[in-house]
Amino acid sequence: MKHAALPAARDAAPTPEHDREQASSLGESAFADKSQDPASTASMRTLGSVAAGHGLTAEAAAATLRAGGNAFDAALAAMCAACVAEPALASLGGGGFLLARPSGGVPQVFDFFAQTPRRRRTPQELDFYPILADFGDATQEFHIGLGSIATPGAVAGLFAMHGALCRLPLAAIVAPAVHLAREGVAVNRFQRGISKIIAPILRASPEALKLYADPGQPDRLAAVGTRVRNPDLADTLTALAHEGSDLFYRGDLARRLVRDCAEQGGHLIGADLAEYRVERRSPLIRDYRRARVYTNPPPSHGGLLISVTLRLLERVELSRTERYGAAHLHALALAQDLTQRLRWEQPSALEDATAALDPRILEAYCRLMEGGAVCSRGTTQISIVDHQGNLASLTLSNGEGAGYVLPGTGIMLNNMLGEEDINPHGFHRWPTNRRISSMMAPTLLAMPDGGWVVTGSSGSNRIRSAILQVISNLIDFELDLRTAVAAARIHREGDVLNLEPPVSAATIGQLAPEWPGLKVWNQPSLFFGGAHSVAVARDGSTTGAGDPRRGGVAVQVRAPARRGLPANHRGGSPTAPPSQ
Repeated sequence: MKHAALPAARDAAPTPEHDREQASSLGESAFADKSQDPASTASMRTLGSVAAGHGLTAEAAAATLRAGGNAFDAALAAMCAACVAEPALASLGGGGFLLARPSGGVPQVFDFFAQTPRRRRTPQELDFYPILADFGDATQEFHIGLGSIATPGAVAGLFAMHGALCRLPLAAIVAPAVHLAREGVAVNRFQRGISKIIAPILRASPEALKLYADPGQPDRLAAVGTRVRNPDLADTLTALAHEGSDLFYRGDLARRLVRDCAEQGGHLIGADLAEYRVERRSPLIRDYRRARVYTNPPPSHGGLLISVTLRLLERVELSRTERYGAAHLHALALAQDLTQRLRWEQPSALEDATAALDPRILEAYCRLMEGGAVCSRGTTQISIVDHQGNLASLTLSNGEGAGYVLPGTGIMLNNMLGEEDINPHGFHRWPTNRRISSMMAPTLLAMPDGGWVVTGSSGSNRIRSAILQVISNLIDFELDLRTAVAAARIHREGDVLNLEPPVSAATIGQLAPEWPGLKVWNQPSLFFGGAHSVAVARDGSTTGAGDPRRGGVAVQVRAPARRGLPANHRGGSPTAPPSQ
C-alpha cells in the first residue's frame, strides 16, 4: 500500500505562494510586511509568533504586533481577517472561545460561543434540511437553513475581548480585514477544497453563492487564483468599529435577522440577540505527567473530554512504545474509545468537571485502559505569543454555515442547531436559552522546562483527538513543535478507527483484529483537524507550526529594533516572558 507523504509544516516565513498572494492582496497598505529582507534580520527584534489557517490571517496578526499591539490585539485582527480569507471556516455569524494568559497573569476563558434560542418552534415551521458534505474518504450530513441558526456570539466576543485585553483602537484592529474584504483575496487550493466539500451550503441561496462565486461567472464557485471581494463585510466591520455591538444585537441588523427568522422559518427573537452575554470562565486545569494543561471548561465538552483521555493515557508508558506503531495507536484508540463510552454512559457527569473527573467514575475506565492497552469539521484556530509573554489561543466556528446571509452585511450565519456533533441526542430537543456545548478547546500547555505551548484545533468532533495527540507528541515523545503538529493522527468515532497515513502494513495487520472498524485513509486530510500552534521557550524565544492539513501558516514576527510601542497604547508595560 502506497501512502502519500505528509507535507512539512511551514515555519518562519510564508511560502512563495503566500508571499505572492499577500503582495497582490495587501499591496503597499499600512499593514503590509516590509521587513522580510534577510540582510536586515540582525537589526530586527522578535515580536512574537503566529500560527493560523491562512497566510493573510497570520499576516493580519503579524501586522498588528508590528503596529504595537499585543497578542490579544493580534488575535482579534486575525479573527476578523479569517472571516475574509477563510470564509468557509470563520464568520462573525458564529462564535468561539479565547483562552488568554496575560503575561505573568492567570489564564482565563472568554466564551463567546452560540446560545440556544429562547423559544423552540415546531419542526413543521422550520427552514431546516440536510446536506451531505463529501470529505473524499468520508461523508458527513449537516442540517442548514434559518431553523439551524443559534444566537451568534462572535461580534459580542470581539467587543468583550477588546475591552478587557487590548491596547489598540478597534478600528485599527479591524483595518486589515476591512482592506482584504475591499480589495479581495485570491482563492487558494485549500479554501477551494473546502468550498467543494460544502458546495451544497454555498449554493443554498443566491446571497450565499455570491460570497464564494467567480465574479466573471457568478453561477460558479471561484477557482484557485480568482480574487473574491466582500465589500459588504468591509462596510459592516467599519460600522461596528465606530457604532459598537448594539448595531448587531439591538439595531437595524438585529431587527432584520429577527424578521427573517419569523417569516422564513427560524427560531431567533429579539431577546435572543439583545440579552446575549459573553461569559468569562476559569479554565479547566489538569496535570499530564510533568506538564500542566489549561483548556476549555464546561459547559463545553471538548476540554473536559481531553482531560479524561489524558487521565486514561497516564496508565500507559507511551514513551516506551514505538511512535505510531501498533502499541502506541492501540493505546490512543482505546483511550479515545473509553472517553466516548464515558460521554454516552455518564452524560450527567459531563455537566461539570468535578463530576466527570471524579476518581470513582474514572477508576473503572482506567482499569479497562490497563487491561487492554498492550497490543502485539468549519472551524479555524489562531495561536499567538508576543514578546511580552502574552498568550492567546482563539478558536472560531460558524459550523458549516446556515446558507443564510444577513442582508447587506456579507455575514453568513451559523448552523449550530444543525450540527449532529453538538446535538448528540437528536435535533429540536435542545434546552432553551442555554450556551451550546462545544468540542472547541483552545489550550495552553505549561511545559516542564518552564516554556509554554499555545494550541487548539478545528475539526468538529476531531478537535479533541487532534489536541490530545499534539500534547502527547510533545510530552510523551518529546517531539519539536512542528513535528508534533504534522505527525500522523488517528480518530476513534462510533465503530470506526480512522488512521491517517503513513502507517505500515505490519501495524495495520496488528491493529485489525482488535479494531474491526479500522479505516486507513489514502492521504493526510483536514478531517483530522487543524492544530495551528505556537510556543515560547523559557528564554523568551518563540516558534510556530501551522497544521499542513488545513493550510496552516506559521510566522515569526520581527520588527526593526528602533520601533517601540506607540505612546497612546493601552494596557500594562512589557514584562518578562512567562515561566511555569
